[in-house]
Amino acid sequence: MNFKALIAAGALLASQSFAIIGIGGHYAPGFGTKMKGMDKPADIAKIDDYTSISLQHGGFDGTMQGFGFKLWVDILPIIDVEATVNFQFGSYDASLFVNSEKSVQEIPLEVELGGTPFGKANPKFVAMNGDLSITYPITSLPIIRPYIGGGVTYYLNSFVLNQKFTSSIVEGVKQGVDDLVEAYGKVADAKLNGESEEVVNQKLQAANTQASAIGENMKKDIQTKALDEGLNTSIGGHVLVGMRAKLPIIPIAAYANFKYYFGGDYPSEVDPGNMTVEVGVGLAI
Repeated sequence: MNFKALIAAGALLASQSFAIIGIGGHYAPGFGTKMKGMDKPADIAKIDDYTSISLQHGGFDGTMQGFGFKLWVDILPIIDVEATVNFQFGSYDASLFVNSEKSVQEIPLEVELGGTPFGKANPKFVAMNGDLSITYPITSLPIIRPYIGGGVTYYLNSFVLNQKFTSSIVEGVKQGVDDLVEAYGKVADAKLNGESEEVVNQKLQAANTQASAIGENMKKDIQTKALDEGLNTSIGGHVLVGMRAKLPIIPIAAYANFKYYFGGDYPSEVDPGNMTVEVGVGLAI
C-alpha cells in the first residue's frame, strides 16, 4: 500500500473541505425576549369629564422570528472572520379607544415602520443587529470545523407604540378636540333645556361620529410619525460557538451558530433574551 499517496489524498481532502470565503443566508430566531403589554387603556387625550381618547397595546413572550445573512473569511491556520446581519421581530396588538358618555369605540392600529421591510400591519417590535466576529477554529477535522469566538455588535431597534409616543401627536388634532368638546356641550345643553330624547340622541350621535373621526385622524398621524421615527442605535457585543460543514469540491457549506449578546439599549417595555441561533447554508469558494 502506498502510504505516501494516502497521506497526500487525505491532505487534499482536508484542503478542499473548506473555503477561503463564503456567503450565506440563515434562519435566526431570538429566544427569551419579552415585551410587556398594558393591563388597561391609558388616557392620551382628556377632553372633558365624560370624553377621552385612550390607548392600549399588548405584548409578546417567547421566540422572535428572524432571518439573516453571513459573510465569512477563513484565515488559516489561526483565526476566521465572520460578518453577520440579523433581523428579528415580534408582533403585538394596539388600539385607540374613543370614550364618550354612552359608548366606547375601538380603533385597531396598523402601522408601517420606517427603516423596516414591513408594510402596514399590526405593530411590530423590530430588532436588527450587525455582528463582526473573530473565531478560533478547530482545523484538524476534514469535513466539520467547530469554532468559538466573539466580537462587536451594532444594535438597531424600533420604538414601542406606547402612551408616550401617541401622546406626542395629540396636538395635531387639537382643533378636532375643541370641536368635539363643543359637540358634547350641545348634548349637555339639550338635556338641561329639557329637549326631547330624540333630539338629545341625535346630538349625541353626531358627537360620537366626531369622536370617531378624531380617532381616525390620530391613527393617520400615528402612521406618519411611525414612518418618520427611525430606529434606535447602540453598541454592544457577543460571544458565540458554532461549526461549519463542507464536502470536498462541492462549493456549498452549512453552518450553525449559537450567540449570546450583551449590551445594547432597548425600550423600557422590552426585556431582551440575548440569545440567537443561526442555521443556514451558503456558497463557499
